[in-house]
Amino acid sequence: MMNGWEALAVLLAMAYLILAMRQSIWCWPAALASTAIYTLLFWKVSLLMESVLNVYYMAMAVYGFWLWKNGGEGGQGQQLVSWSVKRHLGIIAVTGMVSVLVGYLMANYTHASMAYLDAATTCFAVMTTVLVAKKVVENWLYWVVIDLVSIYLYLSKGMILTSGLFVLYVGLAMSGYWLWRKQLALDSEPQMVGA
Repeated sequence: MMNGWEALAVLLAMAYLILAMRQSIWCWPAALASTAIYTLLFWKVSLLMESVLNVYYMAMAVYGFWLWKNGGEGGQGQQLVSWSVKRHLGIIAVTGMVSVLVGYLMANYTHASMAYLDAATTCFAVMTTVLVAKKVVENWLYWVVIDLVSIYLYLSKGMILTSGLFVLYVGLAMSGYWLWRKQLALDSEPQMVGA
């Protein structure tokens, strides 16, 4: 029974990612459905932070849908942006410290499995999901790293389909980065008027 639910969650997650790469607002409903299923699956295999993370993803699916539809200047929808290396280094430092603290708490006060890796993927995914909602182009690079670590985490728990999904996620995240970067460059070009 679990494999059937996992397969459905994988299909919905793939739909989310492909639609997000295309900047389709419909990525968010797919994310909502997929993360609802994963919340229950991760709880069942004692990946507590992954389960909590998926509750957060459900809330972010609603926020992302709203932001992509109504955010940005004049409520015209969120536009692609790129942030500086300095800003990203600050984000990485703070998120890294938070993940070590959460990992320590999980390792010492819960029955969590692989507490530090679970905490790191969770904390970085929380932060990176905000970057997706804000259409920060570099979000895809964070996902490459998070997905690589997640492959190991899920394989160790016997979640073969989900591990396979994350192998695909790595390639799709790299493609997403190049697509968004290319679109940002096109959006930044001066428009020829009356040519």
